[in-house]
Amino acid sequence: MKPLKFVGNSLNDLKFFPKPAQKEAGHQLNKVQEGKDPSDWKLMKTIGTGVREIRIQIRDQYRIIYTASFTDAVYVLHAFLKKTQKTTKRDLDSAAQRLKAVQKTRGENDGNY
Repeated sequence: MKPLKFVGNSLNDLKFFPKPAQKEAGHQLNKVQEGKDPSDWKLMKTIGTGVREIRIQIRDQYRIIYTASFTDAVYVLHAFLKKTQKTTKRDLDSAAQRLKAVQKTRGENDGNY
């Protein structure tokens, strides 16, 4: 099972989800750690290769952007409440910057996992 590594303030953001959404997020992230797909997800190619978004709906829409493409861990890049139909540029940029930070610390480029 891969460990989880939270990038930036993604863990703190996840802690602001209501308890039922936190519980579901934990369940879905555990599936990812075990090498399985989350129940509801989509690719986020605009952020980077291998980046996915977990979609959680409990009263509101919650999102967790992550990558499991690295062999050592599942990196949680961003967690947020989605308030509009389209994911905001701010949320996409935040996840993309965090992915680049992970790649930089690992000395790798996008796609070289």
